[in-house]
Amino acid sequence: MLTTTTLKVLEPGELDAALEILDRDPVANAFVAARVQVAGLDPWRLGGEMWGWYTGGRLESLCYAGANLVPICATPEAIRGFAERARRQGRRCSSLVGPAEATAALWSLLEPAWGPAREVRAHQPLMVTTAPSAEIAPDPYVRRIRKNEMELIMPACVAMFTEEVGISPMAGDGGLLYQARVAELVGAGRSFARVENGKVLFKAEIGAATPRACQIQGVWVDPDHRGKGLSETGMAAVLRYALADVAPVVSLYVNDFNAAARAAYRRVGFEEVGAFMSVLF
Repeated sequence: MLTTTTLKVLEPGELDAALEILDRDPVANAFVAARVQVAGLDPWRLGGEMWGWYTGGRLESLCYAGANLVPICATPEAIRGFAERARRQGRRCSSLVGPAEATAALWSLLEPAWGPAREVRAHQPLMVTTAPSAEIAPDPYVRRIRKNEMELIMPACVAMFTEEVGISPMAGDGGLLYQARVAELVGAGRSFARVENGKVLFKAEIGAATPRACQIQGVWVDPDHRGKGLSETGMAAVLRYALADVAPVVSLYVNDFNAAARAAYRRVGFEEVGAFMSVLF
């Protein structure tokens, strides 16, 4: 019996307790919840460890420690425990990401050992919707990317990632992991684009997906076609697919300095309900 505060790596038998924590905020936790629902808690299948913070024998907070370090429903005491374990273990992740307040607290404890970061995005509005706006008509030419169209969609995905993150996803392992992730989304029918004359003009994916919520990611418009409203009509089309086929709540998060994107998403029907924070290495 755990009678005091304890941190440990969760085992597969603790899946229900972990899902209960993740279900407290199905929108903010969609990324991790989607992975856990598919892979369980086995670190090899999950792609990382799930750390659990216990108080009086009860699981109270989680932290996903994989390619990203993600605090989940983390109390101040849990954040201190997660930071201590992460410092001892050494940095293995490429980013910290999660609800802004908890992520900022975690980073403040890790920065002396792990800093400086390549970039800190301290306030990334979290936006959600349950219904599309009537103001923007969906682009009828946005469609699902087919499994035999990987060569078509990959250049747009690489361009989006490089523009957004500041480094190419093809670095390091030659892009094997990134290509596998893109292929996974294409195979699941969650990659969408407007294609004209063999060229992608707009694209986006439904990344994390659970029965309760899903998250749109990777929104990109070809630079030669920006300023024409393709992001709004394209997002309206992807949103229609997401609500019809995936989940009743659709979310995304966006950089606070991207005023144009925030305004476009509001016109499509999204509203800001919170904020994420990302620390990139």
